[in-house]
Order: sequence, then C-alpha cells, then structure tokens
Amino acid sequence: MTNTATVPRKKNKSAIQRRLIPTYIFLIIWSFISVFPFYWMITAATNNTVDVARGKIWFGTEAAKNFVKLLNFSKEITLGGTMWNSFRYAAIQTILCLFVCSLAGFGFELYHDKWKDRLFSILLLAMMVPQVATMIPLFKMISQMRMLNTSVAFILPAIATPFMIMMFRQNSRNFPVDIMEAARMDGLTEIGIFFRMYMPIMKSTYAAAAVICFMNAWNAYLWPKVVMNQPKAQTMPMLIANMASGYTTDYGMLMMGVLFCSIPTMIIFFVLQRQFAEGITGAVK
Repeated sequence: MTNTATVPRKKNKSAIQRRLIPTYIFLIIWSFISVFPFYWMITAATNNTVDVARGKIWFGTEAAKNFVKLLNFSKEITLGGTMWNSFRYAAIQTILCLFVCSLAGFGFELYHDKWKDRLFSILLLAMMVPQVATMIPLFKMISQMRMLNTSVAFILPAIATPFMIMMFRQNSRNFPVDIMEAARMDGLTEIGIFFRMYMPIMKSTYAAAAVICFMNAWNAYLWPKVVMNQPKAQTMPMLIANMASGYTTDYGMLMMGVLFCSIPTMIIFFVLQRQFAEGITGAVK
C-alpha cells in the first residue's frame, strides 16, 4: 500500500527545485565570469602577440617559446632571482607581520586600559591615511638610514598595519578568558599564555592573516619601486612592469610572466582557503 503522505512531500521538493533553477543558472554564469580571466591568462601565455591581440581564447603552441623569452628577458633581471626576491620578501614580511600584529591585538583586547583604547582609536584613524601620503617621509627615513635596495626597506613599513591589528583584536574577543586565569594560577607567564595558548587557539585567524599578508607583500609594486632601484633587488611585479614598458610589448611573454607571478598566491590561497574562511568569520578552535 502506497503511503499518500509522501506524495505532497515529493511535489513540494520538486517545486522547490524548480524555483532554485534561476538561482543555479545565475551562479553558474557568475562563476564562469569569475573564472574566465584566469582561463584567458593561461591561454594567452600559450599564444603569440598577434593571437593575444586578436583575442584568441583557446590554447596555442607558443608556451615553450614564451617561457624561453621570459628566461632571457634581461641579463640583469633573471626570472629565478626575481621569484626568489619576491618569495623571500613576502615570507619574512608575513612572519613578522603575524607576530607583531597578533601580539598587539592580543594586548589591546585582553588587557583593557583607557589609554590602550585611545591608542587603538589613533591606529584606526591611521587606516584613513593613504599610502601615498606617507611614502615621501618613509623614503627619507629609509634613505637616511642607508637601507635602500635591502629587504629591510621592503619589509619594515608593513610589519605592523592597523588593519591586521584590528583583525586580531576583533577575533581575540572570542578567546576564552577563563583559560588565561587558570593558566596564571598554574604559574604560566603572560608570554607563555601568548605562545602556548593564544597562538594555537587562534590558528584560523593566523591562517587568514597569513593569506592577506602574503598576497599584499607578493603583489606590492609602488613601494618596492621607490626603494628598490637596483635590478638585482627587483620583485615579480616590477619585472612584469618592465615587460609592459617600451615601444612594443610581447603579450605572450608578458602573460607567461603574469602566470608565474600568480601561481604562488593561488597555491597559498587554495591550501589555506578553509582556514581563511574561518578566520575571516572570527572562528576560534
């Protein structure tokens, strides 16, 4: 005997699925629009300049030639050295930024004081100051300290940013304060609480901040262009900018360089995408 109660349920389920069809179509179209620039970047790296200029969107046979041109673009600026500069600068800056900003966010949120709150308000006001307005004073400071064309000049201005401090402070509100009291009773110092309890619990926030810091450092162009005037100290965005300058541009070689420049950030994001989502939403484990 057939159960008549299942018939309305099947009808309701099919009706809901029909109503969701426009939503699925919209999401599919929007996903295609989002992914298409990456697809076009990859296909353009396999074509020559003429095909790229014509708007060819399928794969070609010029990938090897474009890669060889990229390797031989300049005797002073090599692809391997430039990739190593970018990775070295981005890795060191990310590690220092995570440590300094997390320590500041930890102190601002878990050790409340009216003077700390006023200082944090000043930091928030600093977020409204554009980078261009501080570039000339920073350049004078770096130049007077004779640190041009060094990793310190690249990294120092970005190891403590108001946005990262605010992010760690906001997510620190979910940190269980009772654990700190228990740790103090067991004789753990404040530094020990930070390293042995705060950092493991806030690992999702660290992952999200690491993605943001690494991408900002890897894609930085304006500030490195100001303080890095020697070819051996240049980064990948500066190398790509040099490819696009001049009377003629080899778009196949240029897109091959853009592809190589995009690979590290895509790998970092895909590896940490789950932790990135949890850290952005303020999840604490």
